[in-house]
Order: sequence, then C-alpha cells, then structure tokens
Amino acid sequence: MYTAEKLPLPKSTFESLMAKKTLHCVSIYLSMDKKGMEQNLHLAQAILKNCLEKVRTVLLQYQLHENEVEDYLDPITQLLGRVDLWRNPSDGLAIFLNPDTGLQYFQVPLLFETQTYVANHFYLKPLLPLYHNDGTYYLLELSRDYVKLYKASRYQFKDLFVEDFAPKRLEEAVGFDHRPKVLQFRNANNLSSAGVFHGHGEGKDDDKKEMVKFFRALDKGLKKAIENQNAPLLLACTDYLYSIYKEISTYKNVYDGHLGGDPEFKVKTSLHQDSWNLIAPYFKKYESEMIQKFKDLSYSQKTSYEIGEILRATFQGTVEVLFVENETDVFGTFNLKTNRVTVEKSKDISNTSLTNLAALECYKRGGKVFLLPAEHMPMKNSNLNAIFRY
Repeated sequence: MYTAEKLPLPKSTFESLMAKKTLHCVSIYLSMDKKGMEQNLHLAQAILKNCLEKVRTVLLQYQLHENEVEDYLDPITQLLGRVDLWRNPSDGLAIFLNPDTGLQYFQVPLLFETQTYVANHFYLKPLLPLYHNDGTYYLLELSRDYVKLYKASRYQFKDLFVEDFAPKRLEEAVGFDHRPKVLQFRNANNLSSAGVFHGHGEGKDDDKKEMVKFFRALDKGLKKAIENQNAPLLLACTDYLYSIYKEISTYKNVYDGHLGGDPEFKVKTSLHQDSWNLIAPYFKKYESEMIQKFKDLSYSQKTSYEIGEILRATFQGTVEVLFVENETDVFGTFNLKTNRVTVEKSKDISNTSLTNLAALECYKRGGKVFLLPAEHMPMKNSNLNAIFRY
C-alpha cells in the first residue's frame, strides 16, 4: 500500500505551532544537502552552526546567562550529530524550539532561504505553501473492477476509501449475474460441423449502458466522500471510460484531461507525481487570475498595498486574498487595541515580522495566501498586496 498519506508537517501541527505564544521561541530554516559531495563536506551542518551562533547572540540580549542559553539550545546542537537526519534529507529543514514543548523539527519538500528568528512566537510564513499554494484536488482511479479515490495536493496523497460509499467494481452496480459480452461457441447439427459463434447482448452499446449504471452509482458515492466540492476531480483511466464518466458525472469540476491507461498496475508514487504534473497548470492559472483581479480592482477600495490597512483588515477577517513578497520581511509592531502599526528598519527583541503576522492571520481566517518573488507581486515595491472580501 502507498503510505504517503500525511503532509510532511500536518496541518494540526502547523496550527499548534501558530498558537504557541511564549518567550524565547526559536525558528530556524535552512536547505539540506541532497548531493553526496555536499553531504560529505557537511555544508548544511555548518550552516546550522552559524544559525545557532546568531540565535545565541539574540538570546543573550534577553538577559539570559550564557549557561542558560547553552542548555536551552542543546537539543538543536545535538541535531548536528544526527547522521540519519543529514544522510536522508528532504529539500528543507524547519526547526522550532520553545521552553514549554522543547524541540520540534521537520524535513519538508520546500527549499528555504537560511533564516533565524527569535520572538514570543514562531516564524511560520515559509511553511504556508504546504497548505495554500499546493492545490487540493481529487484523483479517481477507475476501471471496470477497480476504484480508488485520493485526496491529493502537491505534497499529499491520501486514500479516501471511496469503497465505503460506492461500488468498487462493475458487478456491484449492475448485478452479480452480469456476464461479459464475449462470443461463445455452440454446436449446430444443421450447420457446418465447425459450429457457430454467437454473442449475448448488444455488444458495445450494452457495455456502455452497464458502465453508465456503474458510474452513476459511483458518482453518488463520490459526493459523499469528497469534502471540498469545488476542488477539481482528476481521472486516471482509459480514454473510453473517461469519456463515459465525464458525460454522466454530476460533479461540477471534473478536470478536462486525464491520466490514460489502467491505473491499477501503476506505481502510486508515479501516479501522484504524474497527476500533479497534469493538474498543476490549473492552480497556476488560479494564482494568475487572482493577480489579474488585483490589477483590475487596483483603483478601487477592494484592494490595498498599504501595510497598516492590510494588517487591520486581516484581523477583521476581510482579506480574501493576500500576496506576500517572500524575499524580505517588514518588521515593526502592531497594537491590537488601537490598530496602530509602527514600521521599523530591522528585527530586534521588541518587534515582530509584520509580513509573517499578516500571512498567518489571513490563513487563520480563511483567506488565500500566495508567497511570491518581488518581481511577481501585483503591485511592485510593496511587501503586501490584498484583495478584500467587501
């Protein structure tokens, strides 16, 4: 069985990290080395050592004693000697430490810029692509005697066990007395001794009728298993079955395109990657549409690129889409009681990343968050762009 059913950092864990508020929360991000030569040179470990030095310097500004700092950071220091961690890397490593829950670290399929952050909360903005830019879709593997439904994204591939809600093969929908429409041999006394062949049913037309009955039953069960009815449904099946299913399905977003062939015998890791490669342009198109929407509304009150206005709107839950420039941060303070925003030049122990704050608050309240390079931001020279719900 294919076991890639969990995100590299489950949403529930991410949200528990987001809720953590305590002094001296440490966040470290770095990319890992996948090439043997880089691993042998211990380049990633050297980067982590440098990160630890930066974190030590900041923690000492909190008036902690050097011994306290060393003891506190020891769990991260011990990671340097974890051979299994560095020999089996993912793209990136995210490390979190706080006095209450101790050390948590996650290998994730994201390439990170090296970053360190110390505050009364964790810095989580770099992880948002795992949940917002990945694109949720459903993949239905389909043949006459094989049905599988997966909830999928760029980083997730989870079996939804559609057989609990729907028939898993043709016979369950059309009856177990179903017989394949094959030619059978019969002797005939008044004909040639070679006998004659005859068939049951009406061949291809009869076959299609049975497939339609099967797929209609499956379509009903599918709707019970799928939570997000707006997400695209991608099929993995033969061209013949795809044309029938797309014709009869009442699901409103069957993807216009499918993975051909019989899916039962495909390697699941390949199926996941192939399905993402096929459907990725759908989600890229959505991002492009939102960027264009911002531009179309840019001279109205439905958009903003002013950080104070956007921060206030995120806490009011009125931001529908937030674009965050992912290469730099804006630091400062935000007073929840007065809604006053103060922007400062750099990070210190008394301020926060305002871009991290806005991104997480928008995520928490159900808005869409897109992390973009500076040159792709709808409004250039602005770290935050927002489309408001109203």
